[in-house]
Amino acid sequence: MLIANTPEPPYYAVIFSSIKTNKDEGYEEMAEFMVNLAKQQEGFLGIESARDEIGITVSYWKDFESIRNWKNQVDHQVAQKRGKKEWYKAYKVRIAKVERDYGF
Repeated sequence: MLIANTPEPPYYAVIFSSIKTNKDEGYEEMAEFMVNLAKQQEGFLGIESARDEIGITVSYWKDFESIRNWKNQVDHQVAQKRGKKEWYKAYKVRIAKVERDYGF
């Protein structure tokens, strides 16, 4: 996976931190489906993800309305329910406005 190529700020970041259960059945397939579905959403800018003991996925969005639409997307809601029921011991979602970014 690459570092997301985001536009000039401002834009938003949704930071999803999670600790998984031992149950993996269907997880990888759903995660891949969610990434591909997110890429089709209006306002989606990119995604970065890493998993060790804690998984952290950061998705980038044009505006808060795009984030709200993604949260309410029907297939995403199904994944959220399965995640709570089967795949995650704990998770936290944080939404932040990016006002500055830089790199090389």
